[in-house]
Amino acid sequence: MRQQNMGYIMLLTLVATLGGLLFGYDTAVISGAEKSIQAFLIEGLNLSSFAHGATVSSALIGCIAGGAISGLLASGIGRKNSLLVAAVLFFVSALGSGNPEFLFFTKGEPTMGLLYMFNFYRVIGGIGVGLASAISPMYISEIAPAHMRGRLISFNQFAIIFGMLVVYFVNWSIAKGQSIEWINQIGWRYMFMSEAIPAAIFAILLIFVPETPRYLAMQGHNDKALNILERINGAEVAKKILGDIKVTLASTSSSRIFAYGKKVIVIGILLSVFQQFVGINVALYYAPRIFESMGAAKDASMLQTIVMGLVNVVFTVVAILTVDRWGRKPLLITGSIGMAIGMVAIAMLSFFKVIGISTLVFIIIYTASFMMSWGPICWVLIGEIFPNKIRGRAIAIAVATQWAANYFISSTYPAMMEFSGGGTYLFYGAMSILSALFVWKMVPETKGKSLEEMEKVIEKL
Repeated sequence: MRQQNMGYIMLLTLVATLGGLLFGYDTAVISGAEKSIQAFLIEGLNLSSFAHGATVSSALIGCIAGGAISGLLASGIGRKNSLLVAAVLFFVSALGSGNPEFLFFTKGEPTMGLLYMFNFYRVIGGIGVGLASAISPMYISEIAPAHMRGRLISFNQFAIIFGMLVVYFVNWSIAKGQSIEWINQIGWRYMFMSEAIPAAIFAILLIFVPETPRYLAMQGHNDKALNILERINGAEVAKKILGDIKVTLASTSSSRIFAYGKKVIVIGILLSVFQQFVGINVALYYAPRIFESMGAAKDASMLQTIVMGLVNVVFTVVAILTVDRWGRKPLLITGSIGMAIGMVAIAMLSFFKVIGISTLVFIIIYTASFMMSWGPICWVLIGEIFPNKIRGRAIAIAVATQWAANYFISSTYPAMMEFSGGGTYLFYGAMSILSALFVWKMVPETKGKSLEEMEKVIEKL
């Protein structure tokens, strides 16, 4: 009996996680460019703070759409080809967002039409993010052995955070030593266009990876599925896994979304809602602005953002090392408690107008708690709790809900901050407490179970 082919498993995981890297890159690139977009388009057209928030968050509209159609694409053209579509969308968005005047507008002249075109290209990238956010963890979950599935899916979150860290460095290197005028005219364009390089690499590498064995089995291509499973697990284990897959595909005559009950769908949706309502993407999208509000200069605020990015990477590694040993639920509850402490403290500091190193410390406590728990573990659970027959559509519902929640939280942040900074952070703290209660009461433990074994757990919910 041949041992698992770890090199092959890691190679497939690495390629799939490039979708996560681009997810992180695309969503965080706006953090360095949002003040320039505000100066060039929002203030240039005398628009409101609501228009600013909507423009910063416009990619999320595409994320919602991409998440919503991910199930149709994943079931129709497969997991691999859906990721290839995402790579092309990332590439087009990168070039278009950096040069929205292309073909139709005068460069450097703000108009409402140009604002719409910029938002259009950001939405295109958002569709790519929505697809990658759903299908990258789906791809990994369907090729990963059960005992290491949590770690491998968590690598996707590591790639997301690494992509954010890379773009923080890229934004900082572009802005370093340059005048505000240059950044507002030219620098922000380079920030967006830099994404075209990893997008092209992702598309090329996808050509050489196989489709997932579970998708192939659902399409009746059992020989191809067995071949991939043998390369991953060895011949003897591969036959058993394929047999289990066939049993689950034949276990129910219905593939309706609620064929396994409503509770598992509700759990997937609430995992997604809580991951966003705790406020993490406010910290990611508006990081330089938050640090500037604490008195940091522009270059220093970019550096503090990089520090936060490094913290994110370190604590995502903590999740990778512990998710398959400690389990999903303990990590989620621990992270929720840490996030609540961080956000409530930030709220109190805001109420008393205390600005300084203490604020940075509690932001780091908050983000570290998220990155060791809800950041990766939410994606792990979404990738593994849904049965084979409904996985594509169920993940699409959960991911579309997640991006809708993300859009709501991110686009309302500027207006909420104008009303009450302390109240805004207190709301995120309250959501962190509720998220712990939700996990404790409703979420099943999935550690060490195969995707097929998980169906038995779901049937008992």
